[in-house]
Order: sequence, then C-alpha cells, then structure tokens
Amino acid sequence: LELGADHSGRATARERNAASLGFEGALSCSRVRHATRLSTPLMRNDLGMPDVEYLEAMVTDVSFGEGVRVVKPVNLYGCTIGDGCFIGPFVEIQRDTVVGARTRIQSHSFLCEMVTVGEDCFIGHGVMTINDRFKGGGPSSAREDWEVTHIGNRVSIGSNVTLLPVRICDDVVIGAGAVVTKDISEPGVYAGNPARKVRSLED
Repeated sequence: LELGADHSGRATARERNAASLGFEGALSCSRVRHATRLSTPLMRNDLGMPDVEYLEAMVTDVSFGEGVRVVKPVNLYGCTIGDGCFIGPFVEIQRDTVVGARTRIQSHSFLCEMVTVGEDCFIGHGVMTINDRFKGGGPSSAREDWEVTHIGNRVSIGSNVTLLPVRICDDVVIGAGAVVTKDISEPGVYAGNPARKVRSLED
C-alpha cells in the first residue's frame, strides 16, 4: 500500500506518509485498522454558538491487496481493495464494497455500501452510486430496503455518471454524465439520461 500525496501516484516512504496522516493505528501492507483521526471540537465562540465537532477523512478496517496506490485525503472504511488498484483524492468507499484488481477510481467518486466493482475497470471523476431508491419517500436507514450494484470486468465509466442499483455486464463503456437506471446486459457504449446503448464496441 502506498499512501501518496500527489496526483501522479509516485511512491513516498511509508513511514513518512503514516506520520503525515497522523493515524492513530498501525499501517500494514495488507490491512489498515482504526486509522481514524479526529480534530478537537471547536470551542464556543463569543456569540454563544454551539460547539461543532469536525471529523476528518479516515482509512479504517480496509483490506488492501498488493501494490495499491491511494492519494489522500480519502474516506475508506470496511471495504476491500484488490491488487494494483489506484484510488484518487476525495474518494469515499463505504463498507461491504469490493473493488477488483487493477481498477482505477478517479477523484471525487462515491461508492456506497453494497457495490461490487470488477477487475480492470475505470471509474471517472465524480461518479456516484446509489443503494436507496427512496421508495418510502425519503432515505431509509433499514438495510433491507437497500439494493446492490454489480459492475462487471473491463467497464469504463465516464465522469459524473450516476448509477442506480443496477447490474452491468463485462466490457461496457458508459459516457460522461449518463444516468444508469436499468441493468446493462449487453456489451457496448451507453450514454444519456436514462442511459441507452448508442453503439457496439466494434463500431
């Protein structure tokens, strides 16, 4: 695991990175546990405003494969990251999400709980996944109301794509800004809102 500070993914010394991140836990090549850093709550100001507790991004209880590169800051917890993956800055990956080997996730993307990403995928900047369709008129805290998203192998997803809970087969390209509302079961290029197949990969 490399926790780098630049966008090129160049490696820096693991010990120096651990110190700069201020983790309250041991860094391991295979697993990071309890690496949460909390800042001190703000004191009440002269106007009598209430105290505010600021929580910083964290990497905790993550299972990392070999050769993973992470550009801080990120928020990763309870997830599994496969061998050779790249995670850009300002990415959040929630618990019970699995990212396959050699997948690249660009900055500002969000993988919610119950998402599986295959191997050799590309996830562009600002890609959002959703596991709650607000069936009851708003967010549900009941996990049984949430749905899974499965992304196959060799799937490339353009910037600012939104994925509702869907299944996407192998060998798919999704154009920037698309909204995927239904399963994709045939390889090809998809675009639009809602996303539709626009051509085959061979065209």
